Amino acid sequence: MARRPVPLDREEFAAVCARLDAGSTDRADLKAATMHLIAVLVAKAPGNSVEVRIPPFAAVQCIEGARHTRGTPPAVVEMDAETWIALGRGRLDWASATKRASGERSDLAHLFPLAPG
Repeated sequence: MARRPVPLDREEFAAVCARLDAGSTDRADLKAATMHLIAVLVAKAPGNSVEVRIPPFAAVQCIEGARHTRGTPPAVVEMDAETWIALGRGRLDWASATKRASGERSDLAHLFPLAPG
């Protein structure tokens, strides 16, 4: 079983965001912000009916509904880390985000933003 992602503390997330806002493309900062926002998503919308993929950093299941255990999930949302972070921080809206979303329950617009930023 995969470990549940753990959010950063508020100050650490703010520091990561400040570096990203200043133009950092450091892989560690992208991963930290991605994993923080994934942890917030899983806490906000627990479940197993939608798989959210942010390659290469994360893939989690969320949203209540039918449990997915094998093969292609019934609903998948995938985007790059930069888009995920902007969406999660409220700097981009769901409709404008470049993403691949398919299947029932793959419209996650109601969950964003995940963190102020």
